[in-house]
Amino acid sequence: MPGAERSGVEPSSPLSSGRKRSGPEWSGPQQFGPAPAASRPAASRSAGPRSAGASPAESGLAGEAARLDAADRLRAKRDAFVLDDAIYLDGNSLGALPRAVPPRLADVVAREWGRLRIRSWEESGWWTAPERIGDRVGRLLGAAPGQVVVGDSTSVNIFKAVVAAVRIAQERGAHRDQILVDEATFPTDGYIAESAARMTGCTLRPVAAGDIPTATGPRTAVVLVNHVDYRTGRLHDLPATTAAVHAAGALVVWDLCHSAGALPVGLDAHGVDLAVGCTYKYLNGGPGAPAYLYVARAHQPRFDSPLPGWNSHADPFGMDSAYTPAAGAARGRVGTPDILSMLALEAALEVWDDVTIEEVRTKSLALTDFFLRCVEEYVPADRVRSLTPAAHAERGSQVALRCADAGEVMAELVRRGVVGDFRRPDVLRFGFTPLYTGFAEVERAARVLAAALAEG
Repeated sequence: MPGAERSGVEPSSPLSSGRKRSGPEWSGPQQFGPAPAASRPAASRSAGPRSAGASPAESGLAGEAARLDAADRLRAKRDAFVLDDAIYLDGNSLGALPRAVPPRLADVVAREWGRLRIRSWEESGWWTAPERIGDRVGRLLGAAPGQVVVGDSTSVNIFKAVVAAVRIAQERGAHRDQILVDEATFPTDGYIAESAARMTGCTLRPVAAGDIPTATGPRTAVVLVNHVDYRTGRLHDLPATTAAVHAAGALVVWDLCHSAGALPVGLDAHGVDLAVGCTYKYLNGGPGAPAYLYVARAHQPRFDSPLPGWNSHADPFGMDSAYTPAAGAARGRVGTPDILSMLALEAALEVWDDVTIEEVRTKSLALTDFFLRCVEEYVPADRVRSLTPAAHAERGSQVALRCADAGEVMAELVRRGVVGDFRRPDVLRFGFTPLYTGFAEVERAARVLAAALAEG
């Protein structure tokens, strides 16, 4: 897939501008504003003991972190997860384990499967789980009930969505024979878009995500684009891109893997056609947790899945040799649901019951602002360069730093108890999960990064 590893034009950032700032650019609600001087001093298990020779900058930022943690309304959510003394900044790859999951799975295995056995398809609600859990995910995506189904992998759901979208577009006109794809997309998206193009007789056009509104034209059938770039953390303009694609008469499929559970998406509000995403990142569903597929209600009667299965049949137990699609979101189903992983996800989603995505987004921006400030203060300017946009409207919930010997540096950070990840050839990625990441951990991570670079 051309361009799959390209990060695009480097965005401006506090670390690339050479400008020192006296405070964060973030100006959200006051729960993260500076606390009064009487606030307690820095004291955090994850931040570690303060050394007697700590610099004024370190002491000041550590104290600020303590005040921000004390004012954080989401701070108590950390107790809902299984965590240790490591500073875990890789929730953008695999979310931490919610404490509600192990007892729920134990009950599913011992009682629902062990004792009820096949009766659980009805008595334990297994059969309706894909739509029931889909609605819980949909709430976090800004989707009304009945439009999200959980199941299969992100890759499989991309294939369903792109092919079905092409079929809908070509009902409007056979001349629509192009699929546009974000040229810096996660490689799998590109592979599947290319396969979908061959299957539907289309050609594939890789385009920079920012150029999609002007590149979409009368021959465009479908546009597949990532909401957040997986390498740089750049947040693409979903409302404007969707509107531009619609103005050209095409459909858009959004990949929400790096935005669901981290920021508001507004699928219904912005008229998105189809969307897909995983649940093991910010939604904490666990390794291999099932993905989801959103099909806007207006498109459901015309959603023609390239993977029809007995689970998406209008009468699945009729065993008819002719396929008749079910109504609604169930058209996105294929085969037997992965019940164990699906019910683990359902338990994991309980942590969101009293949380709004808006307050998560507010804290996410505060965390990433603070991390960038700490890195700018602690790390020599010539050692790292931020690829993550400084502007809030262009930032997801991760920070990507370009760094020589990034693989070795990340390995050293992990040895020192700061867990992020590395993308070839030279990118350090740090994901910030507001439900369990604190400001003291962020400050400590920046100090550990500075020390690792200084001693490397």
